[in-house]
Amino acid sequence: MADMMRNARRWLSQLKPLRVPDAPARAFKDLWPGEAARGQSLVGGELDVKGTRHALLPATPDDASIGWAPADGPLLWRAAAHGFTWLRDLRALGTDDARVRARDLAHDWLHHGAGQDLAQAPEVAGARISAWLGHWDFLAATADDGFRRALMSRLVQDGRAVLGALPAEAAHRGALVTIKAGIAASVALAEDGWLGRALRLLPQELERQFYPDGGHVERSPAQHLLATQDLIEIRNLLHGAGADVPPQLGIILERACQALRFYRHQDGSLALFNGTREESAALVDLVLHHGQARGRAPMLLQDTGFHRMQGSRTLVIVDCGAPAASRPPDPGTMLPRGADRYAHAGTGSFELSVGRDRLIVNCGAAPASDGSWKDALRSTAAHSTLVLADTSSAELREEGLGRRPDRVEVERHEQDHAHWLEVAHDGYRRNFQAIHRRKLYLAEGGDDLRGEDALELPGGEAESLSWIIAFHLHPSVSASLVEDDQAVLMRLPSGHGWKLRARGASVALDESVYFGGEMRRCQQIILTADPDIECVRWGISRVVAQGEG
Repeated sequence: MADMMRNARRWLSQLKPLRVPDAPARAFKDLWPGEAARGQSLVGGELDVKGTRHALLPATPDDASIGWAPADGPLLWRAAAHGFTWLRDLRALGTDDARVRARDLAHDWLHHGAGQDLAQAPEVAGARISAWLGHWDFLAATADDGFRRALMSRLVQDGRAVLGALPAEAAHRGALVTIKAGIAASVALAEDGWLGRALRLLPQELERQFYPDGGHVERSPAQHLLATQDLIEIRNLLHGAGADVPPQLGIILERACQALRFYRHQDGSLALFNGTREESAALVDLVLHHGQARGRAPMLLQDTGFHRMQGSRTLVIVDCGAPAASRPPDPGTMLPRGADRYAHAGTGSFELSVGRDRLIVNCGAAPASDGSWKDALRSTAAHSTLVLADTSSAELREEGLGRRPDRVEVERHEQDHAHWLEVAHDGYRRNFQAIHRRKLYLAEGGDDLRGEDALELPGGEAESLSWIIAFHLHPSVSASLVEDDQAVLMRLPSGHGWKLRARGASVALDESVYFGGEMRRCQQIILTADPDIECVRWGISRVVAQGEG
């Protein structure tokens, strides 16, 4: 019924003829920096989307264009291609070749990509509206009249379609992108009726997108960063248009900025949960600056389901929440619609950093890649947590998650500046009738992290099930087995040493990969539970060098 009503609104919106202006009524400026290296890659014919590269080339007299059709790349990569956010990278490159490539691709898209179903999905059209308007001076201001008229005509068409699609069906950030684009199109095309509709829907969308603690519903630090950027852009659009800003916007933006601080390691970049790569620390700083953020990072996001434990220079960030909600994909484009579109099977995993050095990490993400790498990085084995019978704690699907933890219990205590955290989830209940319980204790000075991982299993099952605990090490960490292969010595770039010991499990080192940025090889520590053991205790403590106090 909802899809039927939405289609009816789209059809009705197209009945009214709209004037196509010569240029946007109001100039916009994209706030966020691009990456010149990615721009250079695009000039060379490859579009890089979160570490995944495929050809994106305009048609020539001898060859057809590449990049717009379903066969040209994975779904989320093509959504980014149709969304034109890559204009930011060409602008950052700033050369004549970059401007020519931007116009050639836009011209080619108008002739060969615009009719694709994916190009017309509301969140994709919304991203394109914001990109074209935010880079109008770079893309079109000095172009020929025919090209500018074609762009403006499509902007009008997309703006009307986006407003007709509101409220958006997506349960994730795509709905926020859509309503932001509706506001931008309303202002750029001086359509007061459109703006009124968008403003009526904005407050409820803000409440739907963010938890009371400021966390975004996707439970992804990367999507939270982007959603915070969306809030800032919406605020600036409304201020620039002289429109009333809903009071919820300022309140939610302030909370979102505090939650963004929560997700940062001490190197300034983001923790690697649920489809997240590190992201630039300078970009996070810029977002917090534009968000006029105040105060320090909170110690927990209770509604979102993440906890921080900090002692001196040691920081631990733990995923203590159930995965985000799912929804069936869009039947027209097969784009995911659930808030779990980037969700990983990482419940109970943690990351550990010491000062600006990362020590224990999750493996990162390649959300725009094909299924093999994408799903490998989403699996429980790619996270620093317990893995039972080589099975993930949630079922990985193309559009999100299937089977998943339904119940996650958390208990936290603090005393004398020490932290004690217990988290349990039932992600293995359906397959094995098992509950994973993890306890973490961080001492006051941060020099001692102790853990306990336990499986609650039906009687006698422990003998037939194998399980491990993985600790993925950042690529900058060197590690070696010591004490007759009963412990691992880890050396940080700063020169400080840390040692991991365990009881109830054998200790080994194995290879791993890190997708925090470009793919890099790294190591992982594997604790293999002894037969009949239902509880493994381990500790990670700083090695005090001779002469240190």
